[in-house]
Amino acid sequence: MSETRAVICGYYGKGNGGDEALLMSLLQMLPAHVQPIVLSGNPKETKKRYGVVSCDRKSAFPILQALKHSDWFIWGGGSLMQDVTSIASPIYYAGLMALAQQRGLKTIAWAQGIGPLQKPFTRWLTKQVLLNCTAISVRDSRSAKILTDWHISPLIAPDPVWALESKPVTGLGDIPAPRVAVNLRSHSQLTPQRLQNLTQALVQFQQATDSCILLVPFQASKDMAIARSIEAELPGQKQIVTLSDPRELKGLFKGVEMLIGMRFHSLIMAAAEQCRCFALSYDPKVSQLMSEISLPGWELSQLPTDANEISTVWLEYYANGDALNSTQIESMSDRALLHQELLTNNIS
Repeated sequence: MSETRAVICGYYGKGNGGDEALLMSLLQMLPAHVQPIVLSGNPKETKKRYGVVSCDRKSAFPILQALKHSDWFIWGGGSLMQDVTSIASPIYYAGLMALAQQRGLKTIAWAQGIGPLQKPFTRWLTKQVLLNCTAISVRDSRSAKILTDWHISPLIAPDPVWALESKPVTGLGDIPAPRVAVNLRSHSQLTPQRLQNLTQALVQFQQATDSCILLVPFQASKDMAIARSIEAELPGQKQIVTLSDPRELKGLFKGVEMLIGMRFHSLIMAAAEQCRCFALSYDPKVSQLMSEISLPGWELSQLPTDANEISTVWLEYYANGDALNSTQIESMSDRALLHQELLTNNIS
């Protein structure tokens, strides 16, 4: 079979562990005859880490050259089409896909989490480019409903990171057990008062469990400052853990008793490694995941104001809560591979 070139577009090279995990999942699922060209915020690092051709996601000429010499254009997973963060994001991703379609490339929207789309223009823009796609897969029923309302029928399957192979973390066994991981990110709903309440609850939780708290930033620019502020308050064993390999980031949770997490992919990675997860939702995609796999947690907007109440709930779950069982995890992983079938069945 002759070689096929595909431009891969996503939030890559920006230091976000979840998006890097999506890229690695996609590269593993691509048919062998497909040569990827990855648009990245750090093309040198992307090329080095994954062994792929990469170009700057904001450099017009290299992107135009990549499109000129390619057959396919793929949105590579994640919440690319949402206008809560900014209107610039959906315009960027939809603009590139529209340009690819105009130039005759076949297009795939792969493993997407669509929305929220609050503005009429971004809803219209998203609908137009999706109507012209060769194939579409989404990662949750909420996204699927948006598309079915537009008379578009996507494949629905769990996020591809469920199927990402994990890798052991060197030295994890040297960190005192039991280990509890915490992932918080900066967000308008994580107000200074809520962060203070969560930190005080963690102090109480640690004192009651004698656990080592692993603070796990998924994106340093948005997570590290919070991790350091919590680290400074914890009286017991603690460590900030930064991992650049998505497989190791997922493998970390194999040696962790429980995760208290905000980020969507922190919860998926931990749940997939049979780690108990307690969610703090700042986004509909996290709330949807909580509903789909019955994760305990709170909407950040409804977080209790009493640190004692927070720590008491955590302690109850730590003592008596259950992780997903192997049958549930295998089901999610197997169904996540439907995203691979979509690529195999469409890219010739």
